[in-house]
Amino acid sequence: MKEENLNPSCFPSCPGPPTTPAMISKTLTLSFCTLALSTAAFAAQVKDTKGEFRSLFNGKDLAGWAGDPSIWSVQDGAITGKTTAEKPLKNNTFIVWKDGTVDDFELRFSYKIYGNTDKKSANSGCQYRSKVADEEKFIVGGYQADFEAGTTYSGILYEERGRGILAQRGQATLVKPDPSDPKKTKVEVIGTLAKSDEIQSAIKAEDWNEYIIIAKGNRLTHIINGRVTADVTDEQATHAAKTGVLAFQAHTGPPMTVQIKDIRIRPIR
Repeated sequence: MKEENLNPSCFPSCPGPPTTPAMISKTLTLSFCTLALSTAAFAAQVKDTKGEFRSLFNGKDLAGWAGDPSIWSVQDGAITGKTTAEKPLKNNTFIVWKDGTVDDFELRFSYKIYGNTDKKSANSGCQYRSKVADEEKFIVGGYQADFEAGTTYSGILYEERGRGILAQRGQATLVKPDPSDPKKTKVEVIGTLAKSDEIQSAIKAEDWNEYIIIAKGNRLTHIINGRVTADVTDEQATHAAKTGVLAFQAHTGPPMTVQIKDIRIRPIR
């Protein structure tokens, strides 16, 4: 499939790029860019098929969640993951939502992340449709909506313990078996949503940001602070997860703190 540029010029009725599901739906015209199943069309399709939001976190304790208690707690009304130099992580660890699994949904949450050293390095992410690989160590693998304290990876789609990066920030991609070896993965960039630095300019350092994840069938879309950051169509049937657990990550590396709150989900039917 030919790569298309989904920049503002593709939306002649809109003074800027479509940055929210509501704005995206207004851009649908017959003259829409040649990418037949655009991010805009997908978000508009979801608009009228979702139920009511359900809160997944009570803001007081970790009821309904399971993770390493030496890492995870509730502070200032947020799920808080904190690592230290005295007890560095040997592997990425997660706090897992235990009250169900997720399949087709819209998830919203707010996050804040920062490093606890002069390097300010910190990485985390939201796992969805994922699998628990080790219950004792709280190790999870699967689709991840990445976010970090740095300026490169927030918003990408990464498959933890799997196929790696499925979309860099600002990309619309098609994931499929490699024709030369069906067991391998080919990631084809089919569209440009925005420049990475433009997306980064909307992300607030060491402050609260809103993340939206939309998963419907094999279509996966990430949005941070109203900007679409990644749009993936996963056609590798042997790997594309349809359902699984929801979790948040504490990453190996320098000491860091991640906080998540206002976690809410609604099904897409």
